[in-house]
Amino acid sequence: MSVNTIKKAKKLVESGGVVQIEDDLFQIKSSSDPEKSYFVTSDTCECPGFKNFYKFHHGKGLKANCSHLEAIRIFKQGS
Repeated sequence: MSVNTIKKAKKLVESGGVVQIEDDLFQIKSSSDPEKSYFVTSDTCECPGFKNFYKFHHGKGLKANCSHLEAIRIFKQGS
């Protein structure tokens, strides 16, 4: 995972951009568009970065990730 992804995730958590709706459902603000937010679970996100992950990393054995999924991990560590 890139350093940039982790930085964006930390910023989302620190700025209050992560809201827990249910046990495994979060609403997280877009890091690029303050008007947007995404519904995220512990292993899926509706953001374009997550949706396009396999297109960009096809065949490298990586699990799809994005700053929103990382933000959930950071958010849970802090609670």
